[in-house]
Amino acid sequence: MISTATPPGRLVNLAQARAQFGDRADRLAPFLVEGDAVGDAAAGSLAHHAHAERDRLLTGMLAGREDGLPEPLRTLGAQVRHVPLWVDFDRVERGGRAMLRTGVFGGFVLAFRSLVLGYCAPAGNKPLAFSGRLKEHANRRVAETGRFVQAVCLPGGLRAGGAGLSTAVRVRLMHAQVRRTLRKSARWNAAAWGTPICQLDMAATTLLFSQVVIEGVAKLGVPLTPREAEDLLHLWRYVGYLLGVQEELLCATVAEADALASLIWCTQGPPDEDSRALARALMEIPLTEAKPKDRARAERFVPVAYGISRFLIGDALADGLGFPRSPWRHAAPAVTALLSGAQGLLRRVPGSERLFLEAGLGYWRRVLALKLDGEEATFQMPDRVPFA
Repeated sequence: MISTATPPGRLVNLAQARAQFGDRADRLAPFLVEGDAVGDAAAGSLAHHAHAERDRLLTGMLAGREDGLPEPLRTLGAQVRHVPLWVDFDRVERGGRAMLRTGVFGGFVLAFRSLVLGYCAPAGNKPLAFSGRLKEHANRRVAETGRFVQAVCLPGGLRAGGAGLSTAVRVRLMHAQVRRTLRKSARWNAAAWGTPICQLDMAATTLLFSQVVIEGVAKLGVPLTPREAEDLLHLWRYVGYLLGVQEELLCATVAEADALASLIWCTQGPPDEDSRALARALMEIPLTEAKPKDRARAERFVPVAYGISRFLIGDALADGLGFPRSPWRHAAPAVTALLSGAQGLLRRVPGSERLFLEAGLGYWRRVLALKLDGEEATFQMPDRVPFA
């Protein structure tokens, strides 16, 4: 464990951060070296079991059956079955509907803004770079992320027995296993990067799926209402709790989320070579996955994807990632203006909210079915991290 008296090298621009955020900048340091003790212990107790036995134990834990469970799993089960007093399931449900209603626009923001901004973090991207999963199995990885978002957003997903709650716990254990493995690796540079999948990175992930999405859909001209934005943030606050994020890092309002996102961004270094490799693999999925008959269409779409992403993340980061200056970046503002006007008109039509939701649900079903190719996303704990 690194002493927080000497923060990991990834914490940069401290003078600027102190000027803008005061001593909050220095109070970030402990979260760069803290993992998830409860999740790590539970993953350790499962690691020596075969996958089928892991599933049996996890199913029993989530159902509250404690007979035969190792103590670390009992502790995790008690934590995730406990619903904090601040959780309002009506708001959780509304937040999920708000996300699903964004449909293709939300999908674009998640892929071309949220995921890309996550890859920009030169230390936060290291666990994914070590796993090799995005570069070697990019389409599958992105589809699993989409399935996770869909599961937590569907009605009832985060209530007891819901698929979203189960998925969040499985993702937590998957992260814990990666963390446990990388901590033991001689290749992991703790002095520079801190703890793998640390508390701050986990908190940042909840912001990528909430605060960053809220800003992104507004940038595309299809903004959420203030109430929808607060409800979406509330949903991801609860998801963050289930993922093992410490509650002081879980923002209660959009204003808090904006401030934390700005603080994290201010103290983060520029994109590195892993950032560029991960982002390139994401943007060029259509080319790497295309069958010969679809190659020409994929070649036409990739410049569009680069253009949308450049518009959503800004020129400075896009240049840092090596994105081409696609002519499509000039089309985005015009499309945004058109969408914004149409959205305002459609919201005045009676029943439009239900139609938006049905269209959004249809989008998520079609895209995920296509990307997963009939297979289910299992979110299994990895037996190894290939490049650790």
